[in-house]
Amino acid sequence: MAWRELGKKGIYVSFTRTLTTTPFRHLAGSTFTSRFAKQFGYASARSIPDCISCSSMAVAGFSSGTKECGIRRFHASPGVRARSDQTFGLKTPKREKYVRKDNRNQPPVEARYVPPTVKATKSGPVKTIEIFEGMTIAEFAKRSGKSVTFLQGILTNVGEKVQSEFEPLSMDIAELVAMEVGVNVKRLHTAEGSEILPRPAVVTVMGHVDHGKTSLLDALRSTSVAAKEAGGITQHVGAFVAIMPSGASITFLDTPGHAAFSAMRARGAAVTDIVVLVVAADDGVMPQTLEAMSHAKAANVPIVVAINKCDKPGANPERVKLQLASEGLLLEEMGGDVQVVEVSAAKKTGLDNLEEALLLQGEIMDLKARIDGPAQAYVVEARLDKGRGPLITTIVKAGTLACGQHVVVGSEWGRIRAIKDMVGRITQRATPAMPVEIEGLRGLPMAGDDVIVVHSEERARMLSSGRKRKYEEDRLRKMMIKDQPSTSELSEGEEVPQRVEMPVIVKADVQGTVQAITDALRTLNSAQVFVNVVHVGVGPISQSDVDLAQACGACIVGFNVKNPPTSLSQAASRASIKVILHRVIYHLLEDIGNLIIEKAPGTSETHIAGQAEVLSIFEVKGSKTKGPDVKIAGCKVVDGFVARSSTMRLLRSGEVVYEGPCTSLKREKQDVDNVKKGNECGLVISDWQDFQIGDVIQCLEQIVRKPKFIKSESGAVRIEC
Repeated sequence: MAWRELGKKGIYVSFTRTLTTTPFRHLAGSTFTSRFAKQFGYASARSIPDCISCSSMAVAGFSSGTKECGIRRFHASPGVRARSDQTFGLKTPKREKYVRKDNRNQPPVEARYVPPTVKATKSGPVKTIEIFEGMTIAEFAKRSGKSVTFLQGILTNVGEKVQSEFEPLSMDIAELVAMEVGVNVKRLHTAEGSEILPRPAVVTVMGHVDHGKTSLLDALRSTSVAAKEAGGITQHVGAFVAIMPSGASITFLDTPGHAAFSAMRARGAAVTDIVVLVVAADDGVMPQTLEAMSHAKAANVPIVVAINKCDKPGANPERVKLQLASEGLLLEEMGGDVQVVEVSAAKKTGLDNLEEALLLQGEIMDLKARIDGPAQAYVVEARLDKGRGPLITTIVKAGTLACGQHVVVGSEWGRIRAIKDMVGRITQRATPAMPVEIEGLRGLPMAGDDVIVVHSEERARMLSSGRKRKYEEDRLRKMMIKDQPSTSELSEGEEVPQRVEMPVIVKADVQGTVQAITDALRTLNSAQVFVNVVHVGVGPISQSDVDLAQACGACIVGFNVKNPPTSLSQAASRASIKVILHRVIYHLLEDIGNLIIEKAPGTSETHIAGQAEVLSIFEVKGSKTKGPDVKIAGCKVVDGFVARSSTMRLLRSGEVVYEGPCTSLKREKQDVDNVKKGNECGLVISDWQDFQIGDVIQCLEQIVRKPKFIKSESGAVRIEC
């Protein structure tokens, strides 16, 4: 009961704190009671309740005669704890009354929508590390910057048993771990302990369009491939082995010269040993010639110049040599190391000199490759065959590619079912520098992918799925960081330019051509029309393509594919789907450019259609029935024409005085729609009476200016607004 009274006076909490914090030597006899009374506001020690008197110190375990003391904790009853803070003299914040907002159900204020500004995270480029066969976990951790324990956990997840951090890893497992870590890899292959033998040279023929590259190759191998090409130009990458008169074999790659096939030329330079730069003697150095030189220099590949068409009357090889030297190509005749050969594909002259130059360059390079072990190969081209499935043309760089092996090509995998050489003969194995066509993949890879041989189907599946996931992540990352002008970047008074979208579906015969057509179409984007390639594929146009085109309102572009069946063409016509089929890149890009111009909204511009000079002024008095007074300007049209439906601009001393619509136009007292140059007329401008002799009246017309389709000599196209 005494402790409850103590709680009522609000001193129980403070008393407990005092007992536990005050040094015990100060809590003795009357000293404690006096201090306690002074601290808690009692008049004297006698006013303290009996429960805290000096005689009751034993309750707390204190003894004035000894130094030792005991501490007993006192706990408040639930009744005391339930009391408000004001009972103990503490201030509580004042609780405000909740007021409901009146405008809760009101509609939002209309304002211009401002899209949120998304700040792109400043993430640097993805780290790339080099991996090799037999690298240890500790070495991988050092290169990737991750801990050994973390890498061991990943290895356990992929099904690998790890005993020590110095245990060697295969390149396939290292790549799987790198995918989980989030770094790119570069495979390093070693030839230690393998059989190294000489191999044939891989020669890529590059140059400007229509300079005779394919004709030169036909002269070397005694064929007529150029005559079979649509439009007489090469539009694919061709690979073949030519047996030279000396008995040596050389692997040739033929690349297109059109501007749209820049990626194909880059792939050819990446896999080649020697680049033959073909330049026409009667045409000289052209844009694609310079581009081929850039690709060769970027790949660090030696160049042999073949000046073709030397038999023509306008041929000037010396001028070509000077042009090449001015572009930084060091020719042998000028103290450099670049060989120059003058040839003629039509007359088959100079071919032996070209062969000698190529063999000499190959001998200088001392080309050798590993023969045994798993193969390394490079995809030159990929296509889809109706009966055989995905087919890839590849060149083996090292090792031996054999039937029955499991391979991973890009993000696709499969088991090699058959290998054919470029003549069509079935072979069981492919050695270095040998172009072959393999079948057996589950999907169609991209041209330019590497072919990797793995030892099991499970490993091939894991690598393929990991690469697909990595490819999708990279694609999304590129979309996020792509710089696109947003509405928030425009000033408040600036209008958003009108831009329409033209969806396109691209189908072609091979994967490389699909990429080339897609890249060429994207170069046709302009401020008025956005070419959106919604789907690409290899093979003929199918019903699914028509259904997709109908769903998104796209047109279908088919290049080097068969004409669709009659039923499919009729279905596309009923759905108002435009199908464009071509076999020549020139005609395809021209048709697409005209379609873009037709769909473009154009820009509205004010055009001066004609000009008239005021010679006299007539005034017609008005009345209640005829209306107010009217002033008529008697004019003579000095340029163009004047139309009644147009807006008139009045100029006086070269300055614009007034601008308004024409309300009346007469010639010889008859209402007319327009008056041409050299004729006289009378016209009335709405709400304007102050005409003066010598004023100039301009007839203004609003015209819609469409963009222009521009094609350069090299074949490059663009849309100019």
